[in-house]
Amino acid sequence: MKTYKSRILRTYSILIGVILAGLGIVLGQLFPIFVEHSINKIMSAKFEKVSNYLSTTNLPKEEQNDINYMISSTLQNDTIFSVQHSVWLLLFFSVIAAYLLALFLGARIFRKYAQPIDHLTETAMELARGNYRIRAFEDDFSGMSKLSNSINILARNLHDISIMRETEKERLKTLIENMGSALIMIDGNGIVTIVNRSFLDQLQLSLENVDGKLFRKIGLPHNMESFIDKLFLTESSNRERLHIQRNLHTYYMDAYGAPVIGEHGRWLGIVVVMHDITELIKLEQIRKDFVANVSHELKTPVTSIKGFSETLLFGAYKNEETLLSFLEIIHKESNRLQMLINDLLDLSKVEQVGYKVNLNKVKLSEILIRGLEMTTHLVEEKNIKMETSVDENVHVLGDKNRLIQIMMNLLANAITYSPENTTIHVNIYKNKTFGVFLIQDEGIGIKKSEINRIFERFYRVDRARSRNSGGTGLGLAIVKHLVEAHHGLIEIESEVGKGTIFTVSIPIVKS
Repeated sequence: MKTYKSRILRTYSILIGVILAGLGIVLGQLFPIFVEHSINKIMSAKFEKVSNYLSTTNLPKEEQNDINYMISSTLQNDTIFSVQHSVWLLLFFSVIAAYLLALFLGARIFRKYAQPIDHLTETAMELARGNYRIRAFEDDFSGMSKLSNSINILARNLHDISIMRETEKERLKTLIENMGSALIMIDGNGIVTIVNRSFLDQLQLSLENVDGKLFRKIGLPHNMESFIDKLFLTESSNRERLHIQRNLHTYYMDAYGAPVIGEHGRWLGIVVVMHDITELIKLEQIRKDFVANVSHELKTPVTSIKGFSETLLFGAYKNEETLLSFLEIIHKESNRLQMLINDLLDLSKVEQVGYKVNLNKVKLSEILIRGLEMTTHLVEEKNIKMETSVDENVHVLGDKNRLIQIMMNLLANAITYSPENTTIHVNIYKNKTFGVFLIQDEGIGIKKSEINRIFERFYRVDRARSRNSGGTGLGLAIVKHLVEAHHGLIEIESEVGKGTIFTVSIPIVKS
């Protein structure tokens, strides 16, 4: 790209060349006339002197005239040609010298005044390209200092604005990327312009297949496409609950969409924010199931107590045998009701936020002994054999009463779901971090699809058997919360028809 200096110097050189060429042509036309007139005037004076000299001689008049004619014709022609040739050379070199001098002076002047303009132009172009770090040279001698200073101030302001814009852009990007909710922005043509990581992860999409693509072509669920279409049609805010099927699981999203309005009310597109409410839906369902299960569990003993008591009131108390039988049933159902209420109170207590246990040094073998003592009658009823392998040096950091509750619940659960004349294995050992007790039965086992649900409140693998055994369905839920309160782990391995293994790990006492 030619600079301003080169362009104006070229124009100047052409202009000076034309002027000097025209001047040379004019002078070339005038000089021959002037030279011839001057030479004739000079030669006339010389010829007059020669004629005067010849007149003093004794030569005849005719010879004098011939001599004068010969001298004048020869000398005049030679002199005119010689002088004209010299004048032409002088004129040519004078024009060349004047042209070169004019170029030299012009180049010096233009370099002083035009070069700063070139520099300012290049600075302005760099600013237009986005290079806000460039600065113009401030030269007081060129007369451009005010302009240079103004451009430098503009550059500094643009640089500050660009830094602020980049900072805000990074903040916005960080906010969008790290927000827990999924976000997608679509322009007026249906092209995806902004999408965050949560959206991609929740819908299992890649950025390359989404960014800059038409929203219909990126594989969105049908109900989400319908929601977006509704936003485009209504051009107003809308909220809707969406369910998304992924990997055989259903996820629920609370989607909120709104139009994006620019300056002067210009419609730019839509933005959709989605919150994952799957856990909330599950908790709500669990709450409903819990209320239904509690109602059902309470209804059975209350109905029995009410029915038998009414029967007694209507005269059955007169028969002593019937009276004792009914009272025994009422006592049994009241015990079951009391057990259910106590378990509900325990569960409510351990599920409270901030629930803590009293941690002390506890020997796991003593916990096992207490658990076996409390379940001896159950073992004897089903003729179950207990085999134990105990490391007597396992000491854990825990609450003794709560650990006994864990042990008793797991032993009772193993006994309940084990057939008669089977064996239950109990092992106690430790590793670098935990003291472990393992309870293995030879019972009915648990399906893999049900393993993740056995810690739910009132969930039973075999409802008839557990209810007949007097269980409330809350034992394992309490065990899970108590183990977590001890910062421990509980693991399950099971195979249908072969039995189940519960492994509980409690942090050991650090010496």
